[in-house]
Amino acid sequence: MAIAGCYGERKNVFPPRASIQQLTSNPDGSWSLKLRLQNFSNISMTFAHVDGKLQVGGVDAGSIALTPNLRIGPESADVIDATLAATPSARAKLGNGNVQYVLVGRISTSEPKRDEPYEFSSQLSPVPGLPGVFR
Repeated sequence: MAIAGCYGERKNVFPPRASIQQLTSNPDGSWSLKLRLQNFSNISMTFAHVDGKLQVGGVDAGSIALTPNLRIGPESADVIDATLAATPSARAKLGNGNVQYVLVGRISTSEPKRDEPYEFSSQLSPVPGLPGVFR
């Protein structure tokens, strides 16, 4: 038992993930996104690049490319802002009800140095009292 304690805690590094925490449809047709970056590892990670393609209601909505340079602690998450020039067909899918979305891409971390694919699918629902806002 004493020998096991000498080695310290084991580092478990798992692929990070991005998802949409909030989507706001702007008057100019663009979308403001609050992206949730999640670190599932038991060590801190510095998120260097986040690239992704968004589908809403089964149609392509557009792409994001961010360089947040954001350090996220072990088993934690943080939120960053992004803007998307949404396609007309995707804007049409974003009505007043729930809508399915898929976000797929790659996340690169600088510490530890990794480049991982991710895919996340979920549903966005309109926020009562906030027109054009979905969570």
